[in-house]
Amino acid sequence: MKKSYLRFIFFAFALCSSGLVLAQEHVTRVFAHRAGRAEQDENTLSAFQATYTAGINGFETDVRMTKDGNLIISHDNSLQRMTTSEGIIEEMETAELKKVVTKKGHKLLFLDELLDFLKDKPNLYVEFEMKTSETNLYPDDRIPEYCEKVYKAIKAKMPEDADFSMTSFDYRPLRYMRQHHPDMALLYISGNPCCDQTIEVCKTLGIKRMGVTLGGTSRDAVVKAHKEGLTVSLWPGTKVEDTILGIALGADLLCTDIPQQVKNMLKVRMPEVKVKY
Repeated sequence: MKKSYLRFIFFAFALCSSGLVLAQEHVTRVFAHRAGRAEQDENTLSAFQATYTAGINGFETDVRMTKDGNLIISHDNSLQRMTTSEGIIEEMETAELKKVVTKKGHKLLFLDELLDFLKDKPNLYVEFEMKTSETNLYPDDRIPEYCEKVYKAIKAKMPEDADFSMTSFDYRPLRYMRQHHPDMALLYISGNPCCDQTIEVCKTLGIKRMGVTLGGTSRDAVVKAHKEGLTVSLWPGTKVEDTILGIALGADLLCTDIPQQVKNMLKVRMPEVKVKY
């Protein structure tokens, strides 16, 4: 870890301990990456259930489309890392995928099943990542079908008080959604920090939310993004210290692999810090 990063972490701890961070005008929301990928069997119904039961109402998840046009929750296109099977999701039929289980014994989760679980839950924040960046699996002519199916599924079961957004690294579905469904909240994901470039991309796309990296993001850049009317979501969150850093930077949203650890630590050590789950 770079010395400058360590110094910032210690500085953030000091700010939180002294109460200076509490001058923040907004409440930072912490949400669970893949339903808490380091604490649960990621992106399974079991993971969402356990994380929600622990008091976490914010989630990030990943949506892919099967060969026969159904929507399934999976970060990877390949089954190899997470399951006991092999194959590419986009090249497989729904009936095949319903027989697949993870290495921890859970069934794969389909979008309609996840939405059924979420539909009666209050105060939700959920990011549905559109996993369309692999153009060999999602050529241009498949983007409209994919977007329409995701949008209609979400809108049909979205609770009235929920904040659901469709997100992507891929400009194509974001542009499609902006043009055809401007009522849907969108978030542009980047592997770069909050900076002039990522701010400009959001402005060009007409998108008000950005998901950018903690590394390289400065407090000044977050302030500039806010002045442009942008919501700043920071990732990745692999350690509790990442959350503390994100709060000190003034992030609106923080994505973490360890939401329960973060919640427990902040509750015990920093109860004054304004955080929403």
